[in-house]
Order: sequence, then C-alpha cells, then structure tokens
Amino acid sequence: MTSTTAPTRQARLALTPNTTMAGLLDGAWWPYSRDLAAELPALADALRGRFGRVTRIAANPAPWPVAPYKVPVGERLVHVGWFVDQAPDTMILLSYSLGRCDLLVIPPETEPAAAARLMAAASAPGNVHTTDTLMSEEHATGRLLREAGVRENAWETEGGASPRPRPRPRAVVGARMIPLPPTLWR
Repeated sequence: MTSTTAPTRQARLALTPNTTMAGLLDGAWWPYSRDLAAELPALADALRGRFGRVTRIAANPAPWPVAPYKVPVGERLVHVGWFVDQAPDTMILLSYSLGRCDLLVIPPETEPAAAARLMAAASAPGNVHTTDTLMSEEHATGRLLREAGVRENAWETEGGASPRPRPRPRAVVGARMIPLPPTLWR
C-alpha cells in the first residue's frame, strides 16, 4: 500500500543576513494560502537551520480564517498564541535554542512584484520599519505604480504617443534625389 501525500512547497522566505546591524524584523514570509496548518511546516523547516526548532508562535488571528491553538509540524505540535493587539502582518516565532524570529507576513494574494519589494525591505539589514509601516508604504507605492500605468495606457491609446516622423518627400532629378521644399509636400 502506498500513501500519497500532498507535495510540500518550499517556504517563500527572505531573512536578514547575519550581521551586527540588527533591525526590527528578521525578514518576511509570503505564504501560499491562509491555511496556517498547511503553511507552517515548510516555514518551520526553512527556519530550523538559523533559529532552531520552532516551538511557539504569536500571531494576530485576523488574517487567518482558522485559528488553531496547536499546529502539527512533523511529529510534534507548535503552540500558537493569538493576540488581537499584535499587528496583523506580524508573526513572532519562538524556539528553545535561539530565541525569537519576527517576520512580516505578506498576504498570499499579493502580486509578485509587491511581494518582492516587501521581502527586500523587511530583510534589509538594520531595517527600522514596523510591519504596519512597510505594508502602508507598499500600498502607497502600488497605488502610484497603478496610477502611472493608467496614465501611460491613456497616453498610448489616446494618440499621445509621439508619431513617427513622416519621411520628407523627395523628387528624383536626373540620377539623384533632392528634397522638396515644404510648400510642395502635399
């Protein structure tokens, strides 16, 4: 009898490099869904080498439709504490050996370009921005980029594009071409 299990996906995770420039965040995580039980095992595996075995999590329940108090990760359970006063886009992971890891949690429906910007910002050494600040700045950046795209599309579709210069008419005189004066162009 063979068992079939769903293939595990690698966690989309960006961590700050190991440097002396400590920041407010240790990085960013972009889960594939809002199902913590399905997403946590890959995240815990990805963090194991740097932060040790994840034993507890602190999170805000708002982004997660199901808020379990224990999530199976391999053969053990990770305890989850739900805190409504914690920023919704923040997750704190605790381990016995190496302390804590503070991550920006990027909503799964985020566009890839926006997620890449957020992951880079959250994992920058010495980052002093909170998750709330990073998310609000990205919303503003995304809005500006969308507005710029709309303006560019309007420019292109409404005839705003620079026309190609019309070739100047020439007349053949003998074996060579000579330009005609503008008064004779039509």
